[in-house]
Amino acid sequence: MLESTWFFLWGLLWAVYFMLDGFDLGAGTLMPFMAKNETEKRMMYNSVGPFWDGNEVWLIAAGGVTFAAFPKTYAVLFSGLYSALMLLLFALILRGVSFEFRSKIESKTWKGFFDLLQFLGSFLPALLLGVAFANIFMGIAIDANGVNQEGLFHLLNPYGLAGGVFFVVMFALHGALWIGIKTQGDIKLRAVRFAVGLWPVLACLTALFLAMSAGFTELFQNYIDMPVLFLVLLVPVGGLIMIRHFLGQINMLKAWISSAVFIVGVTFFGIIGLYPKLLPSTLDPAYSMTITNSSSSTLTLQIMLGVALVFVPIVILYQFWAYRTFGHVLEQKDLDHDEAY
Repeated sequence: MLESTWFFLWGLLWAVYFMLDGFDLGAGTLMPFMAKNETEKRMMYNSVGPFWDGNEVWLIAAGGVTFAAFPKTYAVLFSGLYSALMLLLFALILRGVSFEFRSKIESKTWKGFFDLLQFLGSFLPALLLGVAFANIFMGIAIDANGVNQEGLFHLLNPYGLAGGVFFVVMFALHGALWIGIKTQGDIKLRAVRFAVGLWPVLACLTALFLAMSAGFTELFQNYIDMPVLFLVLLVPVGGLIMIRHFLGQINMLKAWISSAVFIVGVTFFGIIGLYPKLLPSTLDPAYSMTITNSSSSTLTLQIMLGVALVFVPIVILYQFWAYRTFGHVLEQKDLDHDEAY
């Protein structure tokens, strides 16, 4: 029971991370195409500036839970996907550097360099997270010793690349909606146009990814065994429809909330299909990492649950304060502030 509880919490942490960090990754990916001058670039930086590092707390929490609750899966996963995860880590570091150093020198070349880092540090994590999770859903070639028998480039298979493109577009739409909430004037109108243009692309990619999941993975097996689970699919489908509905009303906040529901629903579609496996093996199902053969002791899981019940509400309260304090529409005085990006 505890193993299943932590599997659910593991999936929930990833869903929250994708929902929150997804919009700032998407905004950074769109910046070269959406911002037309220095003021608009600064508006995009300051739209996500107060939130991006707090959002990444959930990435650390998801990685920490993998390490503490399912240490064997953590070892196999970070060994088998080492190169991809290091690329992800370096990209996130570059993004953090771009936030902190871009405004230090008033030089077009200097700022252009950090704008490039911001784009790469946003686009690559979105792409790599999609490729990684698609391969986790499909399974990797881990043997009896937990060693991945295939290299980095094998992860770039058709299903893995489809997952990467799907994540990039999903986060880009999420980011466009956030920029539409936080800004005003021309850039807000441009954010609305980007969101309207990205929506049909995401709808097509969602249908394609679902169809490919049926062919490349066993995600649907749990749904076939328990048909009531198909009701879960109503969550992302409903979220996707409501994004377009609220976009038609130019209600960006409600469209963003619908996008968040879509992202959480998509994540749980995969997590439910994966259960009880955390990392399937394509060589032999017996080599797969599951909640039973890779979990920590019962005592460890009990202690972790107590720690989570104490500290997770504190993190939620902090994030609630941050969004309440900095969630307003940006004005000129915000860009003139000493702490502005």
